[in-house]
Amino acid sequence: MSEKSKFLQGIVVSNKMQKSIIVLVERFIKHHTYKKFVKKRTKFYVHDENNQCSIGDYVYIKECRPISKNKSWTLVNIIKSQI
Repeated sequence: MSEKSKFLQGIVVSNKMQKSIIVLVERFIKHHTYKKFVKKRTKFYVHDENNQCSIGDYVYIKECRPISKNKSWTLVNIIKSQI
């Protein structure tokens, strides 16, 4: 059985590692008790094969097989480059 891969968009917050970046993904969820929308943030370790991302880039990432202990996402493309 093949499942569909998950895709997310986020902002690069760190590119200090070799072939790896950290992407911050923000989402809004509705609080179940207070019915107020709350902003949740999650950091993902993403595989960047060519070291092409810089801090502040808006990127599109895809879930993949685990590459290392923390990395299980790969870079699809850069939506908006920060130059």
